[in-house]
Parts: sequence; C-alpha cells; structure tokens
Amino acid sequence: MSDSTGTALGSPSRDGGGTERANRAERQGRIRNIGTFYKQVVAELRKVIWPTRKELVTYTTVVVVFVLIITALVAIFDLAFGKAVLAIFGE
Repeated sequence: MSDSTGTALGSPSRDGGGTERANRAERQGRIRNIGTFYKQVVAELRKVIWPTRKELVTYTTVVVVFVLIITALVAIFDLAFGKAVLAIFGE
C-alpha cells in the first residue's frame, strides 16, 4: 500500500526528511483550510437578512410567552398527576 506521494506506508522516504516536510505541509494545509472556512462564514453572514429591533423584540416576546404557557401547562399536569397518584396509592 502507498500514500499519496507514492512511498510505501510505514517505510522511510528516500530523502529521510520527507515525514517532517509532509507534517509541516499538512499543518499549513489545515491552517489554510481554517482561514478559508472563516472567510466563507463571514461571506455567508453578510448575506443574512438580519431582523430589525422591532422584529427582534416581537419574536422574543412571542417565545417568552410561549415558554411561560408551556411551563404552566406542564406544572398543572404535574400537579394533577401527582394528586392522582397519591389518591390511588395513598400517602
């Protein structure tokens, strides 16, 4: 089996320093990939249509109200089921 450079895997390269050079190239490639990734992230974020302050307040209010309603429903069901279990099995 051989790697992308054509040398056999597990065998030393012909010049003896190929492993160090390959590691350095791999690290530089990773750094380049990270830089490319962040450039693409910034480009995508520039395409986003951000909500206005009014929209943001409206969305936040809707979410908070919804969470409070669901929390109240869960609390009511918990109380009801707790009382039912105590009524059936006793204290």
